[in-house]
Amino acid sequence: MAGIFGFGSSSPAPMTMTVTNTPAADLALTNFAYCSASDLRNFSGSGSGSDPPSLSLCICDGHIALNAIQRRHAKVSTGDTISVSRFIQPDNFKLALLTLGLEFVKAKGKNEQVDAALLAQQLRKRFIDQVMTTGQRVSFEYLGTNFIFTVNQAEVEGLEDSKTIQRGMVSTETYFVFETSPSSGIKIVNQREAASSNIFRQKDFNLQKLGIGGLSAEFTDIFRRAFASRVFPPHVTSKLGIKHVKGMVLYGPPGTGKTLMARQIGKMLNGREPKIVNGPEVLSKFVGETEKNIRDLFADAENDQRTRGDQSDLHVIIFDEIDAICKSRGSTRDGTGVHDSIVNQLLTKIDGVESLNNVLLIGMTNRKDLLDEALMRPGRLEVQVEISLPDESGRLQILQIHTSKMKENSFLAADVNLQELAARTKNYSGAELEGVVKSAASFALNRQISLDDLTKTLDEESIKVTMDDFRNALQEITSAFGASTDNLERCRLNGIVDCGERHKHIFKRAMLLVDQVKVSKGSPLVTCLLEGPSGSGKTAMAATIGIDSDFPYVKIISAETMIGLSESSKCAQIVKVFEDAYKSQLSIIILDDIERLLEYVAIGPRFSNLISQTLLVLLKRLPPKGKNILVIGTTSEVGFLESLGICDAFSVTYHVPTLETADVRKVLEALNVFDGDQIDTAAKALNNMPIKKLYMLVEMAVQGAEGGSSRAIYSGEEKIDINHFFDCLGDIVSVSSLVARQGVW
Repeated sequence: MAGIFGFGSSSPAPMTMTVTNTPAADLALTNFAYCSASDLRNFSGSGSGSDPPSLSLCICDGHIALNAIQRRHAKVSTGDTISVSRFIQPDNFKLALLTLGLEFVKAKGKNEQVDAALLAQQLRKRFIDQVMTTGQRVSFEYLGTNFIFTVNQAEVEGLEDSKTIQRGMVSTETYFVFETSPSSGIKIVNQREAASSNIFRQKDFNLQKLGIGGLSAEFTDIFRRAFASRVFPPHVTSKLGIKHVKGMVLYGPPGTGKTLMARQIGKMLNGREPKIVNGPEVLSKFVGETEKNIRDLFADAENDQRTRGDQSDLHVIIFDEIDAICKSRGSTRDGTGVHDSIVNQLLTKIDGVESLNNVLLIGMTNRKDLLDEALMRPGRLEVQVEISLPDESGRLQILQIHTSKMKENSFLAADVNLQELAARTKNYSGAELEGVVKSAASFALNRQISLDDLTKTLDEESIKVTMDDFRNALQEITSAFGASTDNLERCRLNGIVDCGERHKHIFKRAMLLVDQVKVSKGSPLVTCLLEGPSGSGKTAMAATIGIDSDFPYVKIISAETMIGLSESSKCAQIVKVFEDAYKSQLSIIILDDIERLLEYVAIGPRFSNLISQTLLVLLKRLPPKGKNILVIGTTSEVGFLESLGICDAFSVTYHVPTLETADVRKVLEALNVFDGDQIDTAAKALNNMPIKKLYMLVEMAVQGAEGGSSRAIYSGEEKIDINHFFDCLGDIVSVSSLVARQGVW
């Protein structure tokens, strides 16, 4: 009888047996251990399963027959007593991949060629359902010659961390990869045919298990462009007359998963261990050392291709922050020319005279525009995939990934609605979503900690991350490419009240432009200029349009954030806001007080021509395909903008007027600061008053009232004395007259 055993494994009924030699020479090549029929029945009776095959052998009870290699591997000799128990296989025990080192049992003086495809077929058939352990040596016979293989690597299906994998069971779907030393005398052929589709370690890809969410379309594109040709044997691709893709660039906003995807691709590939290089690490202060570092990265691939040709393994080199070393040649003026030399060296290695076909270079960058154009052409880093901000379904996948452990361990409260969170986190990157989950967990943990007694025993069972924790986390973690809600709210500190039909009409027309941007395919760029006297409410209206639009990206560009900056720095900031807007599907940019952005001074007049030209270009530049943007400008100097031609760059222009008597009455009624019989008197005195000045006047009058406060404006608790109100109005008018006279002087 023959059976498979595990030495020293945990079993309810271990047996003490004496080691003996295999009863026949041919049985030494089977990798089986042999025992008597009665002993085997004792083992098989402790578990279910089919009976092993029977052989007519003479082995005494209490003895186990092992061949020489098995004895050497178990470190036992004939006559030794060992403990033997039945091995019960765990879940996920089938081998996806076996990497075997081949050698002859007896050294030969001549070379022998072994077909990897036929050998894999024989080994799969011969050792089916047998356990193989990393480091194990097994003897076998193939075409009349005795060989020994050593298990160099064992990969079990469905397990991500290959470092913890040591053994598994051979199945019909196990792929074999063979390795030989140059001095072995064995030459492996048809290696790729033997494991052509084994370029990947797993049979299928569950991106969510790999921690990748919202990037299914991008991964499909990468697979089609970079790996589809490598799945087929070399003779198929040679008949097609194509070469493998040698490089790709993953680009996009920070935190969207570029490094994560590259790292996981490297793990999934069944080639050499990927070389991960941070761009700046390549640089050296010594002359020629940087170029040598680049050459060293490709040295292993060159040697492998030189010795094995088409049978060479795939060598993956991952460049993080590749823009740090591969800037456009001539763009840096440091006098050393180091960056130019790096690009030249990289070009020759990827696609030079002795080009490599066993290399895949993966570069990652946030600034694709900085890379040298020669690197991006076909034959080099030709696959360029944008890893953009995730959509709602992608955000849901990412949140599910980061909360999976909470859910498994019952730390996630039942009221947590991940679908709602995905809808509320527009334009959040994957890293920012992870930050939201961490922040929510910190709120939950903080509830269990008493600052009065930090040594108090914590109740782990009561930890629950609730929906309120996530809502608080959204206040802490904001999207870098989202709506600047806080800045927009600051532009309308006094809230929004009914200012009359004229203002309402302008607001409705502007919201129609918002709807146009949402649905239009023919006009991806829409621009609108709000002009009117200073303080007439242009900025507040623009901010309200941005908030009510519910667009994922809304940013305001104002001069107050650029105080002290040079012209070029201001231009760079303006351009960056537009570039960030192009990363979002729907965006609104507010150019507040354009004349202040242009550094306009009436004396002269003086202005910045550099900023003027920048705005003119950006107001006419169409966003990338699939991106729609609305630009809203505000100005109190429309005549000046007309002289520069900036008004012509806007699609429509709306005049935001001052308040007439009827409009002022509506505002005062909403503020509820006058008795009914005094509103008409105050409204008549405030004809043609800008809304901003009206709010200031009311604030002054309330503060001057006895016991008054600014809160009384909106609560109606305090009423303003009409005489005191006119005194405050006289102060404002006097100030205005003084300013006018100073302007004349």
